[in-house]
Amino acid sequence: MGTIIMLVVMIGLLWFMQRSQRKQAQERQDQLNALNKGDEIVTIGGLCGIIDEVDTDNKKMVLDVDGVYLTFELSALKRVVNKAAQDTIETTVIEEVETPVEEDQAIEADSDSDTAVKSED
Repeated sequence: MGTIIMLVVMIGLLWFMQRSQRKQAQERQDQLNALNKGDEIVTIGGLCGIIDEVDTDNKKMVLDVDGVYLTFELSALKRVVNKAAQDTIETTVIEEVETPVEEDQAIEADSDSDTAVKSED
């Protein structure tokens, strides 16, 4: 009777481990399928870069690493650091704002710079 229980427990453990591995493999495949241009990733070698191109047919990706374009297999992906925005990438524009200066302050500043001249003997 004890051997039957052990056999059932062993089969249950094997089934659970296989299910877990299938789930991890599916998550990995979903991660690879979701790669897009502009995603920031890290390779298994520790190289950080931004995806410039993904070729799912040949299972390759091109990374932009500080202006140098490198080709890797998709299996070299370790993790995705930042996903690129799919809709639009917004850029912040800083505008130069002129602050109005009153005429009295402008005249005071000019007269202060003129009085700083020393005479030599």
